[in-house]
Amino acid sequence: MTDTTESRAHETPPAPHPAATGATPRDLRLFWWSNTADALGSQTSGVVLPLLLLALGYSATAVGVIVGVSAALGLLLGPLAAVPADRGARKPVMVWSASLAALAMAGVAVAVAAGRPPLALVLGGVLVERFCTAVYEAASRGTIAMICPPAGYPRLVARLEVGDRLALVLGPVLGGALYQLGRAWPFVADALSYAVTALCVRSMRADLSAPATPAPERPRPGTRRPPRRAARTELAAGLRLVAGSAVLRQVLLWTSVVNGVLVALYFAMLLTLQGEGHSGTATGAVLAVAGGAGIAGALAAPALATRLGGARSVLGVTWALVPLTAALAATRTPWGQAALFGAICVTMPVATVVLQSRAIATTPPDLQARAGAVLATAAGATAALGPVAAGVLAGLLGTGGPALTCAAVLTVLALYVSWTHLRTPARTGATA
Repeated sequence: MTDTTESRAHETPPAPHPAATGATPRDLRLFWWSNTADALGSQTSGVVLPLLLLALGYSATAVGVIVGVSAALGLLLGPLAAVPADRGARKPVMVWSASLAALAMAGVAVAVAAGRPPLALVLGGVLVERFCTAVYEAASRGTIAMICPPAGYPRLVARLEVGDRLALVLGPVLGGALYQLGRAWPFVADALSYAVTALCVRSMRADLSAPATPAPERPRPGTRRPPRRAARTELAAGLRLVAGSAVLRQVLLWTSVVNGVLVALYFAMLLTLQGEGHSGTATGAVLAVAGGAGIAGALAAPALATRLGGARSVLGVTWALVPLTAALAATRTPWGQAALFGAICVTMPVATVVLQSRAIATTPPDLQARAGAVLATAAGATAALGPVAAGVLAGLLGTGGPALTCAAVLTVLALYVSWTHLRTPARTGATA
């Protein structure tokens, strides 16, 4: 595939990635199941948690605080958990974090089944689960490079994307159905999903540790490096790598902008359909079409990226998102919204697969988790701002304001991608 050549043409090649020593197709399947089970369980319980708290009589403010704090905790803890994962403890960190999350959700399920649980107990269980999820996700980001050779990155990334989108579609449906059977059942399902995740990772035969790297320079005799300074150096290693890599900077910018735009468009869609008097069924239909389109796009992404080439894939997708997003401003019907959202979701995975594969191929093995944590934190932060931006723009410019603003932002992003695409061959003489 041309992605590796394009991404490395204008900067010093990183240290070679490890061969997938001891890795087998069985390990790839186990890793897929571990991530899909984790995502499915989180979607199953996450959709009913606000409903449970409201049904127990807690205020909307309390619900918002719990959801907001848990999301912020994940963003803050990811970079911290990435350090031990990069230093050789990837598999133990993944297994024990998933196991502890299973225990936390089991505790919440027991408390809910027993009656009216105290808010502190529910909050504690949710925060422990969020902490463990952040730790697991940070540790798992370097696993692809440990179990898969570079040529297989796009295919494995696409498969993981399919799993995430399946969870996004099926999780809320499963959560709602289980909630009707009993308030505790969605949390039981989440606990079981974490147990499956821990078992799958524990059963992988591949060594998930990064190759040995030179130890940090030791202080001279008679001097001592402050522990806090050493810790800050370890935590900042991923940030320094991203800041110094043209490829990783482009991945960070693209994913952050597109994530924020998609979340803003989603909330703008809710405002538009509600303003037109459509029911929740219409919203569900739009999400179902978008979810199915996203799965189809992820399945087709590796083949399309190979045929088009990495640079052309990212460039074409970015420009294609501009008119699709702008058209949402003039669409008021559920089916019109569904068609446009579906087109966006079927198009976007091609660029996502290319950029994630580039990020993995560009990052040295012992910095995979820390660099991934930087990229994920930036994307999560912009996604968190999406609803706020959509609400403010809708209030100032009307229901079409968020879509038009997002189209303008995507236009700037597309111009930037076009500029880098034209500049790279001129500097290096390389061709796509």
